[in-house]
Amino acid sequence: MEIVSVIVAAAAAYAFGAFWYMKLSRQWVAAAGIAVDADGRPMNRSITPFVIAAIAMLVVAGMIRHIFSMSGVDGVIPGLVAGLGLGAFIALPWIVINYAYADRPKALTFIDGGYAVLGCAIIGAVIGLI
Repeated sequence: MEIVSVIVAAAAAYAFGAFWYMKLSRQWVAAAGIAVDADGRPMNRSITPFVIAAIAMLVVAGMIRHIFSMSGVDGVIPGLVAGLGLGAFIALPWIVINYAYADRPKALTFIDGGYAVLGCAIIGAVIGLI
């Protein structure tokens, strides 16, 4: 059952990411400095980032499940809160540090950091549910 919860949690976070970045695509493309075509779509349309993102979501969900198992986190609300905490106090600060040193725009930090925090919360809730 553990592998099922990891796969479902990763898929849920990945799907949320698709929604998040579709809604914020204009702002993200501008903040990231991505080259776009005449229609405003990124010129590099490789599937590689999507594959890497899917693998990364599996890794994150697997580690969150492991942390929950080792620490006794069980249930939707405790999973949501613990996932939110992991995102807000582990993933987000790391993104902030990287983007600060790279002098990336604050908007990019907010968009990518928001996804990291909410994605971890979703993973936590799903793992806590299953």
